[in-house]
Amino acid sequence: MRALISVSDKTGIVELAKELVELGVEIISTGGTYNKLKEEGVAAIEISELTGFPECLDGRVKTLHPVVHAGLLAMRSNPDHMKQINDLEIDTIDMVIVNLYPFKSTIMKEGVTRAEAVENIDIGGPTMLRSAAKNYQDVAVVVDPRDYDKVLSELKTKKEVTLETKFYLMQKVFMHTSNYDTMIADYLKKERQDFELPETLTMTFEKVQDMRYGENPHQKAAFYRQVGKQIGSLVDAVQHNGKELSFNNINDTNGALELLKEFTEPTVVGCKHGNPCGVGSADHIYDAWVKAFNADKMSIFGGIVVSNREITKRMAEEMNEIFLEVIVAPSYEVEALEILKMKKNIRVLELKDIEVPQSSEALDMKKVNGGLIVQSIDSQLYQEEDFKVVTKTQPTQEQLEDMKFGMRVVKFVKSNGIAVVKNKQTVGIGPGQVNRIWATTQCFEHAEELIGKDATRNAVLASDAFFPFDDVVEAAHKAGITAIIQPGGAMRDQLSIDKCDEYGIAMVFTGMRHFKH
Repeated sequence: MRALISVSDKTGIVELAKELVELGVEIISTGGTYNKLKEEGVAAIEISELTGFPECLDGRVKTLHPVVHAGLLAMRSNPDHMKQINDLEIDTIDMVIVNLYPFKSTIMKEGVTRAEAVENIDIGGPTMLRSAAKNYQDVAVVVDPRDYDKVLSELKTKKEVTLETKFYLMQKVFMHTSNYDTMIADYLKKERQDFELPETLTMTFEKVQDMRYGENPHQKAAFYRQVGKQIGSLVDAVQHNGKELSFNNINDTNGALELLKEFTEPTVVGCKHGNPCGVGSADHIYDAWVKAFNADKMSIFGGIVVSNREITKRMAEEMNEIFLEVIVAPSYEVEALEILKMKKNIRVLELKDIEVPQSSEALDMKKVNGGLIVQSIDSQLYQEEDFKVVTKTQPTQEQLEDMKFGMRVVKFVKSNGIAVVKNKQTVGIGPGQVNRIWATTQCFEHAEELIGKDATRNAVLASDAFFPFDDVVEAAHKAGITAIIQPGGAMRDQLSIDKCDEYGIAMVFTGMRHFKH
């Protein structure tokens, strides 16, 4: 039995090689791996001795040789194959232990050049892996050091690697090479600044953790991270306390973080089931927390709280008085962390770069039955120079500030979405209704129930999309709304404008819709 070993990640390779030699396996090796084995006293044949051809071009060519690939691809059950390699005096290779040039770690380095990245694209390694994997019934191919023990155990107890294990290893190889090639393609796309949606879409992710279940207990789930630097992303958060994050925790927290990233001033966002339930901004983070909490004391129970400033002791004391699933902030006062840790189940996450927005070139994807719909992320909010006051009544500066605040919020409210804002605090949010007037009236009803009868009086209303009729304006007037911001663009816009003029309500069109389904 012969094994070809050529690895960049040399974890456990010396121990494995020594065990293989003890089992009577002849070792063939290359370059740095051969030198490492030789230093450790492991008997091995250098690849050039096998091929009769020296390694050349700085090691770019060493295993790309018929002696290697015929030895891997010859089917032992095919008499013609065996006759051919016997006539050519080529011996079979029964095991391949290969992992690839460190392309991922290379491109993750600060200041890496394109030349460095390209030099770390492995050619011979993937070729050997594919050859060996194609002939899996005769060749055991190992790409992951975590499988060394499994292979050794079978060799010791069964005198061979079982066909079932070989098939498992084959699958692992093609998953590995697919991942490797996708990383290369993705890197080159970014290097070219190619932001077009390609004819074929390949992506690669690495598992962060398995989960107990998905949205519901009968669904399987796992959390994956995109390969590459993900600054300000939930995948890089440090967890200080609590159970592992669930599928719903991650989904809801990500939604809260997306909204939070729209703000630079001290802001706190409360979120429940992917929708904001309370948002507040202020000069000081404690005041922002009070606004967010008071916006909807009922819905925040069992919800998510994210803050773009350090969590203080005073905030932690008040947060600990209610049931929260997850808290995320860039940092915590020492006393605050101690207080929050008193509840063993609350997930307390630290995300240092919480304010960093997602790249505008990122993709938003939704799986549909049999396919995938893909779009660029909604990275814009509005162009302030495009604001158009369409009513006789002009908004005050304070109303304009609340309008901007409201658009930041309603951008992340499930459509049809309405947000009512007063003094940089949400006083009502109406998400996900099948028509806009239902979202609007629900918003007003909840505001009155949760905050008080005059909660919406002199407030600003923000809508994610235009008004098809004037019924929203009519309802807004009854609720005491004095200013409205919406995209505009409906065939019946004039009806809403006329109704605003009738009631002295200021209305601004942004020209930019923010559906979120």
